[in-house]
Amino acid sequence: MVEEFVRGAGAARNLHAVETAVQTAAAAEIMPRFRQLAAHEVVQKTGPHDLVTTADRLAEKHLTESLAKLLPGSLVVGEEAVHADPGVLAAIGGDAPVWIVDPVDGTRQFVHGNPGFATLVALAHHGDVLASWTYAPALDQMAVAVRGAGAALNGEPLHTGHPAPDGVLQVATSHPDFTTSLEDAALARLVVPGVAPRPCGSAGLEYLHVAQGVLDAVAFSWENPWDHAAGLLLVTEAGGASGTLADRPFRLTGGNALPFTAARDEPTARRLLDLMRGGDAESATA
Repeated sequence: MVEEFVRGAGAARNLHAVETAVQTAAAAEIMPRFRQLAAHEVVQKTGPHDLVTTADRLAEKHLTESLAKLLPGSLVVGEEAVHADPGVLAAIGGDAPVWIVDPVDGTRQFVHGNPGFATLVALAHHGDVLASWTYAPALDQMAVAVRGAGAALNGEPLHTGHPAPDGVLQVATSHPDFTTSLEDAALARLVVPGVAPRPCGSAGLEYLHVAQGVLDAVAFSWENPWDHAAGLLLVTEAGGASGTLADRPFRLTGGNALPFTAARDEPTARRLLDLMRGGDAESATA
């Protein structure tokens, strides 16, 4: 049934219906609060860099209701639902189709009035992502990817392309507030000639930048599926590549060897993974 939803005779209508659901949720719950948040509408979850707002909660509630109606029998795994009940996460490895939702990816940016935030939705089954939607409402950008059918931004095909042979790789990496000492050490190995790492903004938009070919790669050390499911498919369908330190695909169900990367092409992904494992810069360039 889920394959029919994204590939069958009514697939175009179904995909558009998801777009509409995402845009409607953002229009109703997120954009009216953009640059209008009251102090009581912003709460720390685990610390000053992990925020949740009224917009996050209400947009996730809106999407939970609308997406479940589009695909009978499907479940929704949202960031805020998992924060309230970690057991919700187990649905990703179950038999039912699952909508994976990050209502406001880049909440810090949203809180500070920066337009660099997005709503992320991915449709997965048995841990595999079949379709994804990355919507930046303040930027009027909607990126859609379907497994095996490519990716597009506002209806125009996306292609990662390849980094310039002698250029400096631009890489967005995990913010140091969310890494362990071992992950810090791995990411620090990217500070070599020919690579320019910087802290990431909204993960979803960084993946979009890789898919557009305006960023060469990301290197992340956390594995919350709502942050990565949509973007990893988007990069793959635009022609990019990804992998973990164990040379395995990223698993939505967790237990990945971290950090992992998603890059414009396979050689770039291999180079960054080799560097993070401790390979020297010269061998990593080969």
